[in-house]
Amino acid sequence: HNHEPTSPLSPRPPALEMIHNQHEMAGLGAPQNQAPLATTVISIPSETSVPDHIVWSLFNSLFMNWCCLGFVAFAYSVKSRDRKIVGDITGAQSYASTAKCLNIWTLVLGIFLTIGAIVLLVFVSIAAYGMALRNMQYNRGY
Repeated sequence: HNHEPTSPLSPRPPALEMIHNQHEMAGLGAPQNQAPLATTVISIPSETSVPDHIVWSLFNSLFMNWCCLGFVAFAYSVKSRDRKIVGDITGAQSYASTAKCLNIWTLVLGIFLTIGAIVLLVFVSIAAYGMALRNMQYNRGY
C-alpha cells in the first residue's frame, strides 16, 4: 500500500525521513567544543598529614614493653589519632611528638635491657655450670 508524504517539502514517508535525518546527523560526528576545560586544584596542607606512630607504638607495647613505656606510647598514639580525626592538628602534633619520644626511649631501653638480660643469663648459666662441676668434684672425694 502506498504512503503519502506528510509534508510538502519531503517526498519520503515520515519513517524514512526520520531514518534519513539520523543518518545525516551520525555522519557529522561528535560536536566540536572549542571552549577550554576548567580544572580545579585542591591543595591539602602538609599539616594534616601528622604521623601518629600507632604501628610503632603497638609493636613496642607488644614486644618491647619494658617499664610499660610501650603501652604509654600506644596511648599517646591513639590520642594523636583522635585529635587528628577531630581536626585539632596542634594537639595531634603534640601527642604524636610525645608518642615518638616514648617510642624511641622504649626501643633503646628495650634493646639494651634485652641484651643485658641475655648477657646476664649467659653469665649466670656459666657460673651455675661451674658451681655444679666443682660440687660434683668435691662430692666424689668424700
